[in-house]
Amino acid sequence: MKIYNPFKKFIRPTTVQGVFKETEVELANRNSGMPLESLEHDITPIGQHYLLTHFDIPNIDKDKYIISFSGDLSNPFSLTYDEIKLRPKKTMSVTLECAGNGRANVNPRNFSMPWKYGAVGTSEWTGTPLRPLLNEAQLKPSVKEISFTGIDRGFDSGYEHNFARSLTLEQINELDVLLVYQMNDIPLLPQHGAPLRIIVPGWYGMASVKWLTGIEALSKPFEGYQQIQTYRFRQSRAEIGEPITEMRVKSLMKPPGIPDWTTRKRLVSAGTIPLMGRAWSGGGKKISKVEVLCDSQWVEANLDFSKSKYSWTKWSLDWLATPGHHVLSCRATDETGDTQPEDPIFDVGGFANNSIQKLDVFVSNH
Repeated sequence: MKIYNPFKKFIRPTTVQGVFKETEVELANRNSGMPLESLEHDITPIGQHYLLTHFDIPNIDKDKYIISFSGDLSNPFSLTYDEIKLRPKKTMSVTLECAGNGRANVNPRNFSMPWKYGAVGTSEWTGTPLRPLLNEAQLKPSVKEISFTGIDRGFDSGYEHNFARSLTLEQINELDVLLVYQMNDIPLLPQHGAPLRIIVPGWYGMASVKWLTGIEALSKPFEGYQQIQTYRFRQSRAEIGEPITEMRVKSLMKPPGIPDWTTRKRLVSAGTIPLMGRAWSGGGKKISKVEVLCDSQWVEANLDFSKSKYSWTKWSLDWLATPGHHVLSCRATDETGDTQPEDPIFDVGGFANNSIQKLDVFVSNH
């Protein structure tokens, strides 16, 4: 039986730098970034955490919910929502960033969600560790990867599929992967993956699959669309590319003063202005320093480390603001020596842009 697919002949729209198509605006209306003033919070309020939804937000009755462990297992089983909550409980503070964060600043820009800076947030995620459940399921010796499938389904570039990703056993053994049912001490909201999602600390957000419906043990590499066809570093679309995994080192500044409604440029009064922001890196790597560009000079900021290795680090600095127009920036360096570049590293998908933020600030003389 031939399956009807009206989206099969997908033609990727072209983009013009600084000009956004109606469909990009629709994506921006549907999804939401974290307001940069929320950087003042150690833990991002739920309503201010960034949100990206590829397809529709499903409405799942947690009283009827079942998560299945299947595939190459000696002991496949299923759990209800209440049974998941009876398992050993763990809470972690984890910073999540969308792999497309900063895409709008890459030239040429890939047609997709036009994130600028705000696709990031830090939450207290509560759930149960994945590894003991896999041990209980008794993986067969042939197993190489574990796939995670969400109930959300739709088309991307003409391909119909459920959103799904996978991790290798080596990655699972290295990472503190959680099956999560709470965010900031309350049950997950529908838009954040209720009733159950995974959190993969230190990786970009695409790995943390929402609305989990199945966990499958595989004896060969997973070939789902979101694993193979996208979320890969490529210089051209003809390349297979390298998979995107850990977050690159990055920092952001909370904009000082008050904003202009349309441009978001800032106004402050002359004098000592406290500046602050957050910095993070992937894989639990520690931030070693943050520098702030003030009046053409990089000045090292003070650091206030989080108790969680997967959570962002607060930085602060006092700036002596003089009248006129200034462009402020911040850049972070992690313990491996990786530092944010001044300009974006080109990627055809606009992924993982960790170039420095630039803030226009006007200083009045009174």
